[in-house]
Amino acid sequence: MPRLFGTDGVRGLANRDLTSQLALDLGDAAVRVLGASGSGTNGRRRALIGRDTRVSGDFLSSALAAGMAAGGFDVIDAGIIPTPGIAYLTSALNVEMGAVISASHNPMPDNGIKFFARGGFKLADTKEDEIESVLAQDWDRPTGDGVGRISQDASTATNMYIEHLVNAVAPVGADKIQPKPLKGIRIVADCANGATSAVAPEALRRAGADVVVINASPDGYNINKNAGSTHPEQLQAMVKASDADMGVAFDGDADRCLAVDEDGNMINGDQIMGILARAKQREGKLANDTLVVTVMSNLGLKLALKDMGIATVQTGVGDRYVLEEMLRGGFTLGGEQSGHVINREFATTGDGTLTALTLAKEVARSGKSLKELAADFPQLPQQLVNVPNVDKAAANTNATVQAAIEREEQLLGSTGRVLLRASGTEPLVRVMVEAETQEQADDVCGRLAQVVADELSL
Repeated sequence: MPRLFGTDGVRGLANRDLTSQLALDLGDAAVRVLGASGSGTNGRRRALIGRDTRVSGDFLSSALAAGMAAGGFDVIDAGIIPTPGIAYLTSALNVEMGAVISASHNPMPDNGIKFFARGGFKLADTKEDEIESVLAQDWDRPTGDGVGRISQDASTATNMYIEHLVNAVAPVGADKIQPKPLKGIRIVADCANGATSAVAPEALRRAGADVVVINASPDGYNINKNAGSTHPEQLQAMVKASDADMGVAFDGDADRCLAVDEDGNMINGDQIMGILARAKQREGKLANDTLVVTVMSNLGLKLALKDMGIATVQTGVGDRYVLEEMLRGGFTLGGEQSGHVINREFATTGDGTLTALTLAKEVARSGKSLKELAADFPQLPQQLVNVPNVDKAAANTNATVQAAIEREEQLLGSTGRVLLRASGTEPLVRVMVEAETQEQADDVCGRLAQVVADELSL
C-alpha cells in the first residue's frame, strides 16, 4: 500500500479520500503515538486542533476531535486559524500535540490533516509511520473519567496568536506602549478567503500599517478561488490601483506568503528570504551568517548572498526538511521559493503572516521601496519542463541522462545549473535549468527534456 502521509500530512479529496472515518481513526491513532509519554497537566493530556475555511473542515474537525477525546485527550478546538497559529499555540499552551485540518493552497474540494508534536514541530517521518502502523487497530481505550472533553476556544486562541505576531515586530516597551513600526506603509493583503482572513489584517493594523484587504470573506467554498498566492493577479492590480507601497498574498492556511512591489511586480520567496536574511545579518541574528534553502531556490539568490557574506545550505523540497536542517545546524532563517519562510526567532514552521509583518518592517526601516530591496536579489532566467510517462526512478541512474546533465552543466559553468527531480505523485520527471539568459535556459532545458523522454519512456 502507498504511504498514507505525504510531504505535508494526509491529504486528498474530502469525503472521498479523506473521510470522517479516516479523521476519527487518525485522531485515535495520534493520541496513542504522541501521547505515549508524559502525564500531561494535572494528569490530563491535551490536544489542540484548528482548521482553515473549507466547508469540509466542519465534519473533519469534529471527527478528529472525537477520535482524540475517545483516546483520553482533552481537546481544545481553536476553530478557524492559520496553520502556524496552531504550531505556536501548541508550544505556548504546552499541550501534547496540535492538529490542523487544511489542504493549504489546494482547491476547495480537497482537505488534509497534519500534526504537530509537543513544542509545535511537524512530525518526523518515523512518527508519521508509527501513527499509520496503529491506524484503526483495537486497543484498550479509556472509559469513565478517562475519556476526554472537547471545548471550543476560538476567540482566545486567535487573540493569543495575533498578540504573538505583533509582538514579534513591535514588542511592548517598559512604558507598556506598543510601537507602530509599519506606520506610513500602505499594504494590500490578499487573504485567499482562507484561515488568516481575520488574523493578517488585524495584525498588520496593530503594527501601524494602513491595510487594504481583499479576499477575506470566506464562505466555505471560495478558499483559494482566483485569490491568494496561487492567483495573485487581483492583488497586483489592487496594489497599483490603491497606490499601495506593497502587497502580500497568502495561501489557504497562511503558512506561506508572496509579495508584490509598488509597481505590481511579483516578489517570490527567494527574494523575500534574501531581504530578511540581510536584515537579520545586520541585526546580528542570522546564525552562522547562513540561510537554509531548498534545491528549488534560484541560483541568483545564492550568488547575491555570497557577495554579502551570507552562506546558503541546501535541502530537499519541503519546509519540514528545511526546519530539520535549521535545527541540526542551529540556523535561524530558512525557507522555500514558494513563500514558506521559517523564522526560528519567532516560529517553528513557515508563517505567512509573520513573513508579511517582518518584510513590511524592513521596507519601513530601510526607507527603500520593496522594488529596490528585491532588486538586490536578481533571479537568473529559469525554465521548467515536466516530462510525463517516464520511469522517474531511473532519472538519477540512467547513464545517458547523467552524461547529458554533465555536458550541459559544463556548458553553463558557474552561472547556471541543472536540476532533475522526480515527481512525488505522478510518473514524471521535472527538468529545471537556470542560465544567464532565457534563451540559454530554454535551449538547455529542451535538450535535456528530450533525452529524458527518449531514455526513460515507459
